[in-house]
Amino acid sequence: MSTRSLLKSTGIIGAGTALSRVLGFVRDIMIANFFGTGGAIQAFLVAFRIPNLMRQVVAEGATNAAFVPVLSEYLVTKEKAEYWRLANVLLSVILIALLLIVVVGTFAAPLIVRIVAPGFVNEPAQLLLAIDLTRVLLPYIFFIGLTAYAIGILNSLKHFTAPALAPAFLNLSMIAVMLFFGQRIDVAILSCAVLLGGMLQLFIQLPVLYAKGMRPELPKTLYHPAARTITRLFLPRLLGAAVYQVNVLIDTILASLYWIVGDGGIAALYYANRLIQLPTAIFGISLATAALPALSTNFAQNDMGKFKDTLHISLKCLFLIMIPATVGLVILGNDIIRILFERGEFTAYSTMITNQALLFYSIGLFSYAGIKILVYSFYSMKDTMTPVKTASISLIINVVFNLILMWPLKIGGLALATSIAGLTNFFLLLYLLRKKIGPLDGEKDMTPFLAKVILSSVVMGILLYFGVKNFGVLLSERGILHNGLYLMASITLGALIYFTGLQILHVKELGKFLRWILRMQ
Repeated sequence: MSTRSLLKSTGIIGAGTALSRVLGFVRDIMIANFFGTGGAIQAFLVAFRIPNLMRQVVAEGATNAAFVPVLSEYLVTKEKAEYWRLANVLLSVILIALLLIVVVGTFAAPLIVRIVAPGFVNEPAQLLLAIDLTRVLLPYIFFIGLTAYAIGILNSLKHFTAPALAPAFLNLSMIAVMLFFGQRIDVAILSCAVLLGGMLQLFIQLPVLYAKGMRPELPKTLYHPAARTITRLFLPRLLGAAVYQVNVLIDTILASLYWIVGDGGIAALYYANRLIQLPTAIFGISLATAALPALSTNFAQNDMGKFKDTLHISLKCLFLIMIPATVGLVILGNDIIRILFERGEFTAYSTMITNQALLFYSIGLFSYAGIKILVYSFYSMKDTMTPVKTASISLIINVVFNLILMWPLKIGGLALATSIAGLTNFFLLLYLLRKKIGPLDGEKDMTPFLAKVILSSVVMGILLYFGVKNFGVLLSERGILHNGLYLMASITLGALIYFTGLQILHVKELGKFLRWILRMQ
């Protein structure tokens, strides 16, 4: 895949993701204002995490690991009619699986909540609320599962626009409901808004699927020649996704132990993670999603030169953005949280614990997105076992460091353990990938490239630090408009310093990146 094609696809996905994330910040600002980090929102976040876990394990896991590589191969090697026959078989299987999950999950909700948030057992009202909300939110997995299926089909056809826009509709739904109800909003109404958002995410895909040639039909049999391949790819990915979600669950379980990590731990991890997800999703995951069909096609055509080139380009673009983003979050994190969230029920204490989590999450920022690219590289080669093995190792590391660090660092210890596990996973995947396919094309220039990016990022961070130290005190004395302008100016100044540093150091990748930005205007 050419740099131009990859960046164009990344730009489409990134633009849609940016829209969703901006709306997500508006949503989170409103949630923070109405609910803060108190008990009701913690019950909601636990309940919402359960269908999200199932979505990652069953729906999106299958899409990323099995559907896209196999469907991409069918587009290259088979007739279009056979491609759509396979798509209909997959649709029938997904429908059956999702319905079973919703039904079983509804009956098992009390047990699930007790496992996910054992700290709630000492708070009966919070426990019952979380169970009720879990039952309300479980149908979300049905809608988002079908959405993930639709996105997999469209991505295999190299259509990224509708899938990129879909997540925005969840945020729009929640924002609209909170605006309508205002101070009367409660977590039950918020849960209904989530269900509405799930439906909207699915419905926006349907016209595009129809235009691309999708005609849902009841297949005569659920068997298809590609079923064995998909199953072989899906089952390890199911295990790998489960390992990742166990990591998330462990963090939730330990964050619910308020007598160790402090009050509001679950909510603090949520808000900090939302901030981390902005650069990760807008660029990192968008880049990985755009690269997967190309990597799958390159491998299917046995063109390892293009495969390595696509991977090399992806990693360079990732480092170009994620390393300065890490520095920026470390320096500006407290101000970002204060300006975005600190009002209403979100107090100075909420800002403090959220920033503690954000600081330690930031350490592993580039690895979170880098893992996606490397894992997708293995998926495109139909190797789903290697990511499972590295994810299992990172799980053990996360658990060990969680238990060591949660006592001295409180909620920050849980975030730091996540970063350590993420960095380990990234470097293990990179080592094993190089062992599998050999050195990447142009690998020799990666070290000087990284040195220039890191140096430019450090200079940016030092200048931003002194700027924040000298002028940040004014934040508490001015209104939200002034504070917002201050934050935008700080981010803009940081970007200018960083890109100027790259220009002075003659980083040639900067020109390609800026030309892509200009084409996206």
